[in-house]
Amino acid sequence: MTAPVLSVRDLVKEYGDGDTRVRALRGIDLDVERGDYVAVMGASGSGKSTLMNILGCLDVPTSGRYLIDGADAGRLDERRLAVLRNRRVGFVFQSFNLIPRMSALANVELPLVYGGVGRSERRSRALAALEQVGLADRVHHEPNQLSGGQQQRVAVARALVTAPALLLADEPTGNLDTASTRDVLGILDRLSESGRTIVLITHEDDVAAHAKRVIRLVDGRIVEDRRQAPVDGPPPRSTDPAVPTESAAPTDPARPAEAAR
Repeated sequence: MTAPVLSVRDLVKEYGDGDTRVRALRGIDLDVERGDYVAVMGASGSGKSTLMNILGCLDVPTSGRYLIDGADAGRLDERRLAVLRNRRVGFVFQSFNLIPRMSALANVELPLVYGGVGRSERRSRALAALEQVGLADRVHHEPNQLSGGQQQRVAVARALVTAPALLLADEPTGNLDTASTRDVLGILDRLSESGRTIVLITHEDDVAAHAKRVIRLVDGRIVEDRRQAPVDGPPPRSTDPAVPTESAAPTDPARPAEAAR
C-alpha cells in the first residue's frame, strides 16, 4: 500500500498570546490518498484557509505532525521546505497571482526557473501545460490581454508544470463567471480522472459537488468527512504525452525555490 500524499496528525495552529490567543485549528487528523479529490468547506473563520496554508507549506503549525508525500515538513529548515513546496505542491489561487508584465508562457515557466530547470526543458513543459488547459494559442499574451477564466487556466498550467504530488486550489472559481467556472472545474475534473491528487478549498456547494470527498470545518475542527459521487463533468480529454507525470519532478535545483504566486 502506498503512503498517503498528505498525512496530518493532531494539527494545532494558534495566533497571539494570553487573552488574545486564537486557536485557528484544534487538533486536525487527516489523510489524503494518492489520486483523491477533496473539497474542504467551512464558513469564514472556520480554519480552512489556515489549513490550506499549512498543507501548502506556506505556514507552520503550532503543534502536530504533517507529512507531504512522505516528507515530514516539521523537520525541514526553511530552505528545504521551500524546495519541497516547489517540487511537491502546485498552487491555484482565487486571485490568479500572475506576474502582470510577463506572458502566459513566462508565468507558467516561473516555478521551473526557481527549480533550476534548463531553458529548453522548461519551455517545452510550459507549452505542454498550456496546451493541456486549452491555451496553446495564448502563450504570448500577458494577463491583461486574457479574460479572468483564461488567467485562471494559466494559473492551473503553472501549478501543473512541476508535476506536483498535490494540487492545492484555494477558491479557484471565486472570481469567475459561470462559463469560466465551468471551464476551470472541467479541467480539475479531468485532472482528477487522470489520477492527480487535488485539495480544493471552497464555500460553494456546487463547486464541492465535483469532488470525491467533502471535509467540513467548524471552529478549527473537522465535523464532517464523507465520500460522494462527483457530479458528471465534461468527458475526459486525452492527456498530451509531453505533459510531465507526477513522477517527473524537476531535479537538481540551482537555488532554493519558492512557490509561484
